[in-house]
Amino acid sequence: MYKEIIMKKFEYKMIDSQDVASAGLFKGRAREDIEVYLNQLGAQGWELVNADFRELEGGTEFSGVMKREL
Repeated sequence: MYKEIIMKKFEYKMIDSQDVASAGLFKGRAREDIEVYLNQLGAQGWELVNADFRELEGGTEFSGVMKREL
């Protein structure tokens, strides 16, 4: 009996600090605002698979990769 193997397919999304509203031109993003943003993406089915967070004076900056199944 032949069993067909079906590969899952994914789409990817690059994200960074610029995607989150900030307190001003040279201010970092608040940790709470980043969490809200990531939770919104999670509710849309996105999963954070890689991230680089940097704590800076005045806030947090980040970049990352999200994925979700097609």
